[in-house]
Amino acid sequence: MPGLLLDTLNGKRADKVPLWLMRQAGRYLPEYRELRAEKGGFLAMAYDSEAACEITLQPIDRFGFDGAILFSDILIVPHAMGQHLEFLAGEGPKLSPPLVDAALEGLAANHSRYEPIYQTVRLCRQRLPEGVTMLGFAGSPWTVATYMVAGEGSRDQHDARALAYRDPGKLQAIIDAIVGDTVEYLSGQIEAGAEAVQLFDSWAGSLAPDEFERWVIAPNAAIVAALAQRHPDTPVIGFPKGSGEKLPAYARETGVKAVGVDETLDPLWVARELPAGMAVQGNLDPLLLLSGSPALEGRIKAILEAFSDRPHVFNLGHGIDRRTPIENVERLIATVRGWQG
Repeated sequence: MPGLLLDTLNGKRADKVPLWLMRQAGRYLPEYRELRAEKGGFLAMAYDSEAACEITLQPIDRFGFDGAILFSDILIVPHAMGQHLEFLAGEGPKLSPPLVDAALEGLAANHSRYEPIYQTVRLCRQRLPEGVTMLGFAGSPWTVATYMVAGEGSRDQHDARALAYRDPGKLQAIIDAIVGDTVEYLSGQIEAGAEAVQLFDSWAGSLAPDEFERWVIAPNAAIVAALAQRHPDTPVIGFPKGSGEKLPAYARETGVKAVGVDETLDPLWVARELPAGMAVQGNLDPLLLLSGSPALEGRIKAILEAFSDRPHVFNLGHGIDRRTPIENVERLIATVRGWQG
């Protein structure tokens, strides 16, 4: 039976608002930190299907969220495409060789790296309570490309943005390759049991409008169209963080069923500008949740009210901060669950 979250993503409004949080499976939970101390590094856990499933289910067991987001990482795709991936303590992920000065054709793909992720989805789907939606995900091509080009994360995505102007053909080839792999990867997750998938474009906000059209809207539209052919009943959530006034064009042109909204956007503006009836997801500031401010409940209710006339999935404007106290999450859940629209 479809759950509240899946129904909402498919455009149905209900008296209750479904709730899940980006990065809900992770470092803010003591049970996650305990398991990581036992199991070792992040990447090892992502490829350990039993551990990854346990981590995926931890926030469901503790909080009863309406969706379980797969515990994994957006850089699984470049790893499978042939870049070496490691997570260094205090430095974040590193990919080599960086494609800013290496050829895509020189990478040796290893698509068997996707299989442990599919197995995680299978295990989670078997173990989830009835009505809880299993969510898969991947990084959007632009965001994944920024890491592949630079070999690491950066604040301004300089290397990828400069490559887009200097040699757009090279970047287009990288983006096209990511699109192809992402379609296969998400299709594999859906076949393994994911009921909806999210495309994370964490660095969409770094692009000028015409560049946004080419490197964000067009690749995401290609992925959504390919998935719709293979899996017409599986909704895709698009999350173009930082897109600002470009969000309505993204919503209209990519074909996604639901749009994730970051905390910088006024929910009243979003509700007015998005296509009528489209599901929206968001958009509480993760730092407000971290702070535990007395303003927390009021802001949650304002978001719920702003989106009360359309299908709405309550979520954060980005991932939950690892320092967030458990009691603040409990306040959030109680406020959303107790809201009378």
